[in-house]
Amino acid sequence: MKVHEYQARELLRSAGIPVPPSEVIDNPNQAPQAYLRLGSETVVVKAQVHAGGRGKAGYVQLVTSADEAKSHAARMFASPMVSKQTGPQGVQVHKILMAPAVDIAREFYVSVVVDRARRVPVLMASSEGGVEIEEVAARNPDAIKKAWFHPHLGLSTFQARALAAAIGLSRAKAKAAADIMYKLARLFQEKDCSLAEINPLVETAAGEILAIDAKFNFDDNALCRHPDIAALFDPSEENPAELQAKEHNLSYIALDGNIGCLVNGAGLAMSTMDIIKLHGGSPANFLDVGGSVTPEGAVEAFRIILADPKVKAVLVNIFGGIAKCDVIADALIKAAKEVGFNVPVVVRLEGTNVDVARKMLAEAKVPQLRSATDLTDAAKKVVAAL
Repeated sequence: MKVHEYQARELLRSAGIPVPPSEVIDNPNQAPQAYLRLGSETVVVKAQVHAGGRGKAGYVQLVTSADEAKSHAARMFASPMVSKQTGPQGVQVHKILMAPAVDIAREFYVSVVVDRARRVPVLMASSEGGVEIEEVAARNPDAIKKAWFHPHLGLSTFQARALAAAIGLSRAKAKAAADIMYKLARLFQEKDCSLAEINPLVETAAGEILAIDAKFNFDDNALCRHPDIAALFDPSEENPAELQAKEHNLSYIALDGNIGCLVNGAGLAMSTMDIIKLHGGSPANFLDVGGSVTPEGAVEAFRIILADPKVKAVLVNIFGGIAKCDVIADALIKAAKEVGFNVPVVVRLEGTNVDVARKMLAEAKVPQLRSATDLTDAAKKVVAAL
């Protein structure tokens, strides 16, 4: 789960990390008063969306008057933000953060993630803040300093101090930065984060160390332990079909192709998408209905797949184990009646009760249903059906 920058700032503030004051607005008419309350001649106006590239897209602006703040806010609310991360459709802006501009002397990057190779959290810091860390890693990997720490014991203060010194800070500034790093690592562990990032962490012209932008991702599986974090979820930033799938315990991710996929098992779903590509097709989604799918769940899966206007054919690939093939066949027949198949549906069934299932599908005489003998046959037939 992701949160917005303004929410991330509050999390930092609650952890004792210094963050500049800010205002959050949800319509342009609030911008002039927010500008005046901030009491700064120059104010930054930042769209709050779960996508990067805001600055290049023109959705981060410096303003020097209340009227200018309102004008930029009105533009941001009116038009979806389009960047490399959003695709051509863009994302709608529902909230805007306004904060005093900071006179920056130097920028740094600080984050905590899980190092999956070492299976422990790692604190990363770089003297090259304000840009994508992937760019720094590609161009100058030595600029990224790291400190791994025990998942139960946490980051040590001496590790934080060493990292602050390694990115070019000294004395009081290094002490302030080390304190921020230590608190960020603790916050990462306490809130079950998968990412806790400050970019940039800045040294101001006056010598202060401040966090002026932040990003947090949280482990969905741990949200039951953090109702305060779960309450920050913004459904408007999510794909509606993915939210609908989650309500029915289905794992669904929308893609850009035109062949819908309904599969039981994540590994089988990945293989199914691969073989569709191998035979010249393009998957429209990843959809894992799970090993214990119910007929109701399978029908809902079809509703989600067929609601996508890009879908021109569907491949059903089920290996019957816990979910028996005859149960899936029954669900397919029900889906044909309740949802209606307006595109070809190629079905590959294998496993428990497969003969019964194939007989059920044959006797149902659903015009758009086409059986396949194996996965290769299914992939070829669904691509040909287009």
